[in-house]
Amino acid sequence: MQIWVDADACPAVVKDILYRVADRMQLQVTLVANQLLRVPPSRFIRSVQVPSGADVADQEIVRLLAPGDLVVTGDIPLASDVLKKGGYALNPRGEFYTNDNIAQMLTMRAFMDELRGSGVDTGGPAAFSQSDRQSFANSLDRHLRKHATPSA
Repeated sequence: MQIWVDADACPAVVKDILYRVADRMQLQVTLVANQLLRVPPSRFIRSVQVPSGADVADQEIVRLLAPGDLVVTGDIPLASDVLKKGGYALNPRGEFYTNDNIAQMLTMRAFMDELRGSGVDTGGPAAFSQSDRQSFANSLDRHLRKHATPSA
Protein backbone atom coordinates (compact mmCIF):
# COMPACT_ATOMS: atom_id res chain seq x y z
CA MET A 1 0.00 0.00 0.00
CA GLN A 2 1.07 3.51 -0.80
CA ILE A 3 -0.30 6.85 0.42
CA TRP A 4 -0.96 9.58 -2.15
CA VAL A 5 -1.59 13.16 -1.07
CA ASP A 6 -3.50 15.74 -3.09
CA ALA A 7 -1.04 18.24 -1.67
CA ASP A 8 -2.02 21.63 -3.11
CA ALA A 9 -4.73 22.21 -0.49
CA CYS A 10 -3.66 19.73 2.20
CA PRO A 11 -3.11 21.38 5.60
CA ALA A 12 0.52 21.43 6.77
CA VAL A 13 -0.37 19.64 10.02
CA VAL A 14 -1.82 16.73 8.01
CA LYS A 15 1.34 16.54 5.91
CA ASP A 16 3.40 16.48 9.13
CA ILE A 17 1.36 13.54 10.43
CA LEU A 18 1.89 11.71 7.13
CA TYR A 19 5.66 12.35 7.21
CA ARG A 20 5.91 10.77 10.66
CA VAL A 21 3.76 7.81 9.58
CA ALA A 22 5.88 7.25 6.46
CA ASP A 23 9.07 6.81 8.46
CA ARG A 24 7.54 5.00 11.41
CA MET A 25 5.68 2.45 9.28
CA GLN A 26 8.08 2.47 6.32
CA LEU A 27 5.28 3.34 3.90
CA GLN A 28 5.73 5.30 0.70
CA VAL A 29 4.01 8.71 0.90
CA THR A 30 3.86 10.71 -2.33
CA LEU A 31 2.67 14.30 -2.41
CA VAL A 32 1.34 15.46 -5.79
CA ALA A 33 0.97 19.20 -6.45
CA ASN A 34 1.09 21.92 -9.09
CA GLN A 35 3.86 23.63 -7.15
CA LEU A 36 7.27 22.59 -5.93
CA LEU A 37 7.01 21.13 -2.44
CA ARG A 38 9.72 20.72 0.13
CA VAL A 39 9.53 17.41 1.93
CA PRO A 40 11.71 16.02 4.71
CA PRO A 41 14.63 13.87 3.63
CA SER A 42 13.38 10.29 3.77
CA ARG A 43 13.46 7.30 1.49
CA PHE A 44 9.72 6.94 2.16
CA ILE A 45 8.61 10.48 1.26
CA ARG A 46 8.64 12.08 -2.17
CA SER A 47 6.89 14.84 -4.03
CA VAL A 48 5.76 15.01 -7.64
CA GLN A 49 5.22 18.34 -9.32
CA VAL A 50 2.70 18.34 -12.17
CA PRO A 51 1.99 21.14 -14.65
CA SER A 52 -0.50 23.82 -13.65
CA GLY A 53 -4.06 23.28 -14.70
CA ALA A 54 -7.42 22.21 -13.41
CA ASP A 55 -7.39 18.65 -12.08
CA VAL A 56 -3.87 17.84 -13.39
CA ALA A 57 -2.71 16.63 -9.96
CA ASP A 58 -5.94 14.67 -9.50
CA GLN A 59 -5.51 12.93 -12.85
CA GLU A 60 -1.91 12.03 -12.02
CA ILE A 61 -2.92 10.52 -8.69
CA VAL A 62 -5.66 8.43 -10.32
CA ARG A 63 -3.24 7.33 -13.06
CA LEU A 64 -0.61 6.16 -10.58
CA LEU A 65 -2.62 4.69 -7.73
CA ALA A 66 -3.11 0.96 -7.36
CA PRO A 67 -6.09 -0.80 -5.77
CA GLY A 68 -5.70 -0.68 -1.99
CA ASP A 69 -3.71 2.58 -2.00
CA LEU A 70 -4.85 5.43 0.25
CA VAL A 71 -5.42 8.94 -1.11
CA VAL A 72 -5.65 11.94 1.21
CA THR A 73 -7.82 14.59 -0.42
CA GLY A 74 -10.58 17.06 0.21
CA ASP A 75 -11.58 16.88 -3.46
CA ILE A 76 -14.84 14.94 -3.77
CA PRO A 77 -14.61 14.17 -7.54
CA LEU A 78 -11.05 12.86 -7.00
CA ALA A 79 -12.28 10.73 -4.09
CA SER A 80 -14.98 9.29 -6.36
CA ASP A 81 -12.37 8.35 -8.97
CA VAL A 82 -10.17 6.78 -6.27
CA LEU A 83 -13.05 4.61 -5.06
CA LYS A 84 -13.84 3.53 -8.63
CA LYS A 85 -10.23 2.39 -9.02
CA GLY A 86 -10.31 0.35 -5.80
CA GLY A 87 -8.47 2.78 -3.55
CA TYR A 88 -9.38 4.35 -0.23
CA ALA A 89 -10.00 8.09 0.12
CA LEU A 90 -9.65 10.03 3.36
CA ASN A 91 -10.22 13.75 3.75
CA PRO A 92 -7.93 15.89 5.94
CA ARG A 93 -10.65 16.14 8.59
CA GLY A 94 -10.58 12.38 9.12
CA GLU A 95 -13.68 11.32 7.20
CA PHE A 96 -13.46 8.43 4.76
CA TYR A 97 -15.25 8.70 1.46
CA THR A 98 -17.11 5.45 0.78
CA ASN A 99 -19.29 3.97 -1.91
CA ASP A 100 -22.19 4.61 0.47
CA ASN A 101 -21.59 8.36 0.91
CA ILE A 102 -19.84 9.56 -2.26
CA ALA A 103 -22.95 10.01 -4.42
CA GLN A 104 -24.58 12.22 -1.79
CA MET A 105 -21.38 14.25 -1.42
CA LEU A 106 -21.12 14.75 -5.20
CA THR A 107 -24.75 15.87 -5.32
CA MET A 108 -24.25 18.35 -2.47
CA ARG A 109 -21.10 19.69 -4.12
CA ALA A 110 -22.96 20.26 -7.41
CA PHE A 111 -25.80 21.97 -5.54
CA MET A 112 -23.40 24.31 -3.71
CA ASP A 113 -21.60 25.10 -6.99
CA GLU A 114 -24.97 25.98 -8.52
CA LEU A 115 -25.80 28.27 -5.60
CA ARG A 116 -22.44 30.02 -5.84
CA GLY A 117 -22.89 30.36 -9.61
CA SER A 118 -26.18 32.16 -9.05
CA GLY A 119 -24.53 34.63 -6.66
CA VAL A 120 -25.43 33.11 -3.29
CA ASP A 121 -22.66 33.46 -0.70
CA THR A 122 -22.39 29.95 0.71
CA GLY A 123 -19.42 30.71 2.93
CA GLY A 124 -16.46 28.39 3.09
CA PRO A 125 -15.42 25.45 5.17
CA ALA A 126 -14.78 25.91 8.87
CA ALA A 127 -11.19 26.60 9.89
CA PHE A 128 -9.07 23.48 10.36
CA SER A 129 -9.10 22.73 14.08
CA GLN A 130 -7.19 20.68 16.62
CA SER A 131 -10.11 18.23 16.72
CA ASP A 132 -9.90 17.89 12.90
CA ARG A 133 -6.19 17.07 13.22
CA GLN A 134 -6.91 14.49 15.90
CA SER A 135 -9.76 12.97 13.90
CA PHE A 136 -7.48 12.64 10.86
CA ALA A 137 -4.69 11.05 12.89
CA ASN A 138 -7.12 8.58 14.51
CA SER A 139 -8.78 7.61 11.20
CA LEU A 140 -5.40 7.18 9.52
CA ASP A 141 -4.10 5.07 12.40
CA ARG A 142 -7.16 2.77 12.36
CA HIS A 143 -6.90 2.36 8.58
CA LEU A 144 -3.18 1.58 8.65
CA ARG A 145 -3.55 -0.96 11.47
CA LYS A 146 -6.16 -2.73 9.35
CA HIS A 147 -4.58 -2.47 5.89
CA ALA A 148 -0.86 -1.69 5.99
CA THR A 149 2.12 -3.95 6.07
CA PRO A 150 5.45 -2.08 6.21
CA SER A 151 7.80 -2.32 3.26
CA ALA A 152 11.54 -2.36 3.63
